[in-house]
Amino acid sequence: MENGIVVFWDEKGEKQNESFNYSELIDMKINALDLLDRPKSYKVDKAAHLVVSQKIPKKP
Repeated sequence: MENGIVVFWDEKGEKQNESFNYSELIDMKINALDLLDRPKSYKVDKAAHLVVSQKIPKKP
């Protein structure tokens, strides 16, 4: 997206998406490049229109 990021995911066999502009990501303290590089490190709260960073356990 020209002025932000569109996040896509599969939910119950249906493709879902939510778009976030760069201002929103900055306000949420989300690094857009990190979101693009490590999308599985984030979760979308569609009801609250938020991207939330989630810690992924280190592999042993």
